[in-house]
Amino acid sequence: MLGGGLALLPWDGGGPPAVEPGARALAAVTSGVPAALPDLAALVEERERHLRTHPRDAHAWAVLGSARVEQGLRLADPAYWSRAEKALRTSLKVRPKGNAPALRGLAVLANARRDFAEARAWGEQARKLEPKRWTTYPPLIEAAAGLGDDEETAKLLERLTELRDGPAVMARAAAVYRDRGWREDAAAKLADAAAAAGEPAERAAYLERAGQLAWERGDREDALRHFQEAVRIDPDQRAAQAGQGRALASLGRMTEALSAYRVALAKQPRPEYALELGELYESLGLRQAAGVQYGLLRERVRLAAAHGADEELVLGRFEADHGDARAAVRRLRAEWKRQPSTAVADALGWALHRAGRSKEALPFAVRATEGTRGGGVRSALYVFHRGMIEREVERYGAARRHLREALRINPYFSPLRVPRAKAALARLGEPSVQAGPESS
Repeated sequence: MLGGGLALLPWDGGGPPAVEPGARALAAVTSGVPAALPDLAALVEERERHLRTHPRDAHAWAVLGSARVEQGLRLADPAYWSRAEKALRTSLKVRPKGNAPALRGLAVLANARRDFAEARAWGEQARKLEPKRWTTYPPLIEAAAGLGDDEETAKLLERLTELRDGPAVMARAAAVYRDRGWREDAAAKLADAAAAAGEPAERAAYLERAGQLAWERGDREDALRHFQEAVRIDPDQRAAQAGQGRALASLGRMTEALSAYRVALAKQPRPEYALELGELYESLGLRQAAGVQYGLLRERVRLAAAHGADEELVLGRFEADHGDARAAVRRLRAEWKRQPSTAVADALGWALHRAGRSKEALPFAVRATEGTRGGGVRSALYVFHRGMIEREVERYGAARRHLREALRINPYFSPLRVPRAKAALARLGEPSVQAGPESS
């Protein structure tokens, strides 16, 4: 509709008419693609001004709510999500029937809050109304992945690709391929998505994801190039800024790495960035500085909870390694019951191990790393966790294989855990010929 309206506007033939920031953000938000922060702010201002004189405009309320969800994601500020929910529910109140835009917006909001069951419920309501609208499917795919439903994820992606082909669909397919362990396919899709992206913010988002893929396979120089290009194109791309910190630390450029993390946290204070920076400080022997970051993590988790968001996964990971492992087990068990994804399986298994319950932990570690059981992600961290758990239960051959595999996948995956993996391997030594197949 926006494109058609712009095409009908008169112009002097000297070039295409300039698109206003609010219009750019509207096109992005209604298409489910990343938008620039200044454009989002302009769109929000326009919708708010419009709604002051047209409070019964259900579509405007839905657009306002969806824009605020995106602002909350880009700024890591859950306060935007409370306002987004109010706008989206107002849209439904004004137009309770046939309001697919508001339902889609609520699905995206629930995903942002990590409430994947609710996201699926809202998304399915939207699909009943508009089963052939492609924008209905990305939030459903994200919800299915968050719930650990790999079969449903595959079906939804197949339907999405039947309905639409374009950068946003390529990027969504890449995320699914990555979760299946198809890294090369995921990288190819992201390269195509970045090349075809229409706006700088969209292209930067896909470059950041490509950088993350490169990092996960241990290609730190390629990862750094992608992250740097993403930030050059969109200075508000803070995920790429944190990615730079990750890659620079692995290259030994610690001053630059610390600076990159600080910049990312200043503008997008996500708890996982605080955890990464805290662990980097800890690896450098700066425990007081690490403690400051761990305090920030707790503060951000509390703020998220106050606005209906679920950060139990990152808090459970933190508690398992740096706090109360038994509390981590309780948190992550509840999370597993709600949404049994691969990430939760890994975190719960590790928390159980850290709490001294390694035999109970092992099935979760296997679940997180065996492709036949949903753990298709080739994560060095997950495989490290499995190796350390196997070592504790005296499965030394399996432990040796998995610790070596973790270091092959990404030799730089963690400033704290890589030395531990190497030390554990050294203590395990080489297998004995007389010890039997399990030792090798």
